[in-house]
Order: sequence, then C-alpha cells, then structure tokens
Amino acid sequence: MHDIQVIGGGLAGSEAAWQLAEAGLKVRLSEMRGVEATPAHQTDKLAELVCSNSFRSDDAESNAVGLLHQELRTLGSLIMREADRHRVPAGSALAVDRDGFCDAVTAAVADHANVTLVRERVDALPEGPAIIATGPLTGALLAESIRAQTGEDALAFFDALAPIVHHHSIDMDVAWMAARWDKGGADYINCPMDKDQYFAFVDALIAGEKTEYKEWEGVPYFEGCMPIEVMAARGPETLRYGPMKGVGLDNPKTGRWPYAVVQLRQDNALGTLWNMVGFQTKLKHAEQVRVFRTIPGLENAEFARLGGLHRNTFIKSPVLLDGELRLKSAPHIRFAGQITGCEGYIESCAVGLMAARFAAGEFSAPPMTTALGALLGHITGGADAATYQPMNVNFGLFPPPPPEAKKKDRKRAYTDRARADLGAWLSSLPQQVAA
Repeated sequence: MHDIQVIGGGLAGSEAAWQLAEAGLKVRLSEMRGVEATPAHQTDKLAELVCSNSFRSDDAESNAVGLLHQELRTLGSLIMREADRHRVPAGSALAVDRDGFCDAVTAAVADHANVTLVRERVDALPEGPAIIATGPLTGALLAESIRAQTGEDALAFFDALAPIVHHHSIDMDVAWMAARWDKGGADYINCPMDKDQYFAFVDALIAGEKTEYKEWEGVPYFEGCMPIEVMAARGPETLRYGPMKGVGLDNPKTGRWPYAVVQLRQDNALGTLWNMVGFQTKLKHAEQVRVFRTIPGLENAEFARLGGLHRNTFIKSPVLLDGELRLKSAPHIRFAGQITGCEGYIESCAVGLMAARFAAGEFSAPPMTTALGALLGHITGGADAATYQPMNVNFGLFPPPPPEAKKKDRKRAYTDRARADLGAWLSSLPQQVAA
C-alpha cells in the first residue's frame, strides 16, 4: 500500500518522490522506462538528462537560476545534492557528469525505504492522491485522460538536443580553452570562425536537409532551446549575437576576438565528452556530420551523440491548477515539472519539490519575491493563459525591486530581498520542515 503515487521518474518526479519519502509518506513511483522507451531517453535511469548536462548559472548573487539553486540547497533538494557531488568544470555554470549524476539519483530514490519503484505505464489519472510528473513526453493515453478531466487541450512544442563530441577528435591546435570575459575557469573549448567561414556555415545550416514532423507542423519552438538552423534562418547575423558570439573571447593565436565562435562544454567527469553549446538541431544525422565538420577544429569530429528533436507537452497551468499545484477539477491530483509549463532541469526539480511539500502538508506558498515563489506564481496564475508558454526562472517573474535600487544594483536587490524573505518564510514553517 502507498500513501501517494508519483507518475514519472524524471527530475521533477525523482525530487518529489524523495521529498515525500523523507516526510514519512509511502510512495509508489511509476516510471514507464524499463517497459517502454521514449524518443529522447537513452536509459531507464531516474533523472536522466536528455539534453544538456548543465544546470546553467550557479551565480546566486546576480542570476535568477543561481538563486534558485541556492534556495533548493537550503530546502534539502536531492537533485541539487547530487548535482553538487557530480559537478564538472563549466566556469560559473553548474554542469554535471551525466552518468554519475543519474546513477546516484536512481540509487537514492530506489533504495529509500519509503519508495516502491514500479516500472509501469500509467494511462489514466489515478483515483487516489498523486503527483503527475510525466514531463514533455507524456504518453498519448495519459494525455487524453488529462484532457478528458480538464476539458482543455494540452499544448505541444519541439525541444531539440545538441550533439556531443569526443574530446580526442577536437583539433586543439585550432581551438583553445577559455570562458567569456575570463569569468570562472577556462572551461570551454572555443572553435573560431572568420567572416567567410561564418557565412558559409550559416548558408550550410539553412540549406541542410532537416527532419520534418508533419504531424506537429506549426507548433512553436521554445525560445530557450531553439534549433540552430531555425535561428540561422532568422537572419545572417542572428547566430553572431546568440550562441556563436565571439565577444569576450581573446583568441591566443591572434590576440583578437573571432568573428564568430562555437563553444563546447564538458559533458562528463572524465572530460572525454563535450557538448556543442546552443547547437540543438533538427538537421538529419548525416547532414549534422557534414555541416559541423566545417567548423574549424571539428574537421575530424567524432560524435558520441548527434542532435535530434523530441515532443514537449504541457498543460494550461494558470487555468487548470490552484496555488498549490492541485488540479482544480480533481484536487487529489497535483502536477509537477515540465508538464506544468516550467522549462529547464532545475525549474522542473523545484516544482517537483514544491508539489511534494504541498502534498505532505509541510508548505505554505513561498513568497513571490523568492525564486521558488516567482516560478510558482508564473505557473499558477502569473501568466496570461491565452498566451502561456514554457518559461525558465528569470527576474522578470519577480515583483520589481524597490524604486530606490540603482540600475546597476537591481540584480543584487532581487537576490538580497529573496534571501531575506526566504529566511523569514522558513522561520514561519515547522522547525523540522525549515531544517
């Protein structure tokens, strides 16, 4: 017997199951992988990272996602604990050894005395207490059950995967190690392009043969995970002001900034795998190899994984969910993770943690001035339901800082206020919860 069921063993579901179990509840964690594969996952491990291995900035002083990291650490997040334990160099970002991280999360959750991990596909909303954390690849039958319960159609968009390159195949006589503006360590591999190389590359991206999914034509891409060739088609200079900007990167061979640059970030603890930053793509695999080998330093690149696309489904959370992530039409059901319309690994984890703490009766809603509260507010009513789209945590979701805060100090004003308000909120909770 169990007290609550968690459906989905990704980042949100794993965090939710762990938090519920730590609160003393008996949890049935239902994970489809192990009996049925998905188009994006490679394994049946919990909390598998299907896209980048980066949790993005870890700067809690001037960055909203770094602030969210800090808040989750304060609240005893399993995902953050294991991310810190399996960290790999990435400048001021928090990136992890992909395999070590998900192995550790799987062991922690599956071995917990209060968790029963069941490999099963769930096709209908449960009748008892549950958290739905099935993510962007929610099965068709469960999605239909959600639609039938809510009367609202789920929305969908594509999310794209970036290629991963074997380090030994990168020409380091051409590329060099650095971080932009030398911030953090020299943790990125930089492949420079001159003007002619850049425009030839843009033309190749646009002309390259692409995978098309006619059943999803017309579905918008999430801006934070835009395929590289879609960005290139917006204008010839778009990539130079996006993922391929050379600003702040002095090429030691020329003493100048390159016209454009392709950056690669370490993907595992051994440093043998590196992912192409911002290079999510829907190019066909053969085209990826051909086009990406025109990048200086990657002429002989060997790819551990090529890019691809997967479907992302989410609900109209501002309409369907209450302030504690309960389905208004069926309050015994909560939703967590990307299916709510949050975007990003750490955001999914955060919503999973909050859903679990709400279900355990441990939480009131965090203040809107905190990263947790701002994210929750966006999902549960802060956004226009008619135009609701997935969103990473950002300072635009927070209430404005005091008017006396100077422009250059605004980010610090957000984070200072958030820490103070989080502390006051925690002090109002039962002692064992705040700890």
